[in-house]
Amino acid sequence: MARVRPANAKREALIHRDSNSIPKGSEGAIAERVAGHVAAMMRELRLNLEDPNLEDTPRRVAEMYMEMFHGLREGSQPKVTSFPNDGGYHHMVIEREIAFYSMCAHHFVPFYGHAHIAYIPESRIVGLSKLPRILEFYAKRPQLQERLTEQVAEFLWTTLQPQGVMVVIEARHLCVEMRGVKKPGALTTTSALRGCFAEREVREEFLALLRRETAW
Repeated sequence: MARVRPANAKREALIHRDSNSIPKGSEGAIAERVAGHVAAMMRELRLNLEDPNLEDTPRRVAEMYMEMFHGLREGSQPKVTSFPNDGGYHHMVIEREIAFYSMCAHHFVPFYGHAHIAYIPESRIVGLSKLPRILEFYAKRPQLQERLTEQVAEFLWTTLQPQGVMVVIEARHLCVEMRGVKKPGALTTTSALRGCFAEREVREEFLALLRRETAW
């Protein structure tokens, strides 16, 4: 199957959107300003900042956001070293049940779940520990599940140039469970595919492997 890749500008926009927007060395000053804004919000809500349980909350919230949005920091993009596919392995590589936590870009509340990542190598392979690192990099920012799924797939497609990539993410969103429709347990599933995974039989092999029970 012909390998069709998007134009460079579009591809770069997808991979790097929202990334590296916090310059190195500025984290402390940004956290201090965020804490000030949190304190102002709390005052608007008529909360007593002299309450022992609340007096240090602005700082804690600021530090939490700096941690949860770590993927926005300059230089946080994972360095993915690939290796020659000397063994000529051209079958599916799958890493299942990769846990992640992210923050909904619409409401700034968490969504969390698991990702299943598969690729079929061409001339390069990648260490399995790098797949969770790529997922973590894109999850640690204000995010949409749909965009997260596409970014992980596009990063691997562009970096490894494999025969194909497929990413499936299953997540629970607290913006659905805690507010609005209030539907606890609702599960959102998204997928993104590239290359040979557009072929039905390849895609079905991946999905069948996901359904298999582990023997651990």
